[in-house]
Amino acid sequence: MNGPNEKIIAITGASSGIGAATARELAARGATVLLGARRTDRLDELVAGIRADGGRAEALAVDVTRRADLQRLVDRAVEGHGRLDVLVSNAGIARVAPMTDLDVDDWEAMIDVNLRGVLHGISAALPLFRRQGRGHFVTTASTSGLKIVPTQAVYAGVKNAVRTTMEALRQESTDGSVRTTTISPGYVRTELVDHVEDPVRRAQYRQNMAELGIGPDAVARAIAFAVEQPDDVEIGDIVLRPTRQD
Repeated sequence: MNGPNEKIIAITGASSGIGAATARELAARGATVLLGARRTDRLDELVAGIRADGGRAEALAVDVTRRADLQRLVDRAVEGHGRLDVLVSNAGIARVAPMTDLDVDDWEAMIDVNLRGVLHGISAALPLFRRQGRGHFVTTASTSGLKIVPTQAVYAGVKNAVRTTMEALRQESTDGSVRTTTISPGYVRTELVDHVEDPVRRAQYRQNMAELGIGPDAVARAIAFAVEQPDDVEIGDIVLRPTRQD
């Protein structure tokens, strides 16, 4: 098997949901995971649990809207382990509303976290990956970027931008030094919609997630599948959704 075993893997948005599940999955497979998020209390709890199970994990306060935070995460990997093999850019937020609501602050927040956060990760890790001659970017997008629906215009647009960016980076990296993988999940039981302001929409999304959603561990296994491939194999895109999602 080509498992993650000795790989050094950094994960953003690691304090809950897909990020936390991915941390546990990869650590269980032998990787050393460096976990970044804003909620450090949750990170500390996650790290303690991974270590109690015999895994290797570290935590670092990371706000992906701050470029310096991503650089610190990458630097921590190099200082502590001599390299970084994989960067999983998972931090994300969702705000849904009709365009006519003009929720400009929410638009900017999604751009800052969901797109600019990914770009900050690329800017921090790409020079290192080039120097190393190898590295892997794994980025969480969404099926919302594939099927456009009302109230998700900006969220879908940003996720589409992430997919486009990763595909362009893939085409620029055919020398084999950098691999890219975009994961596009459908409904997953996470906290993603907890901050949707409209209570009716929030309740509807929560109901959809509860009734249709798959567990975040399913996404974690997909990420592990992409990561465990040999260096000459690139899993460019993975779309996974509940079987009952339209």
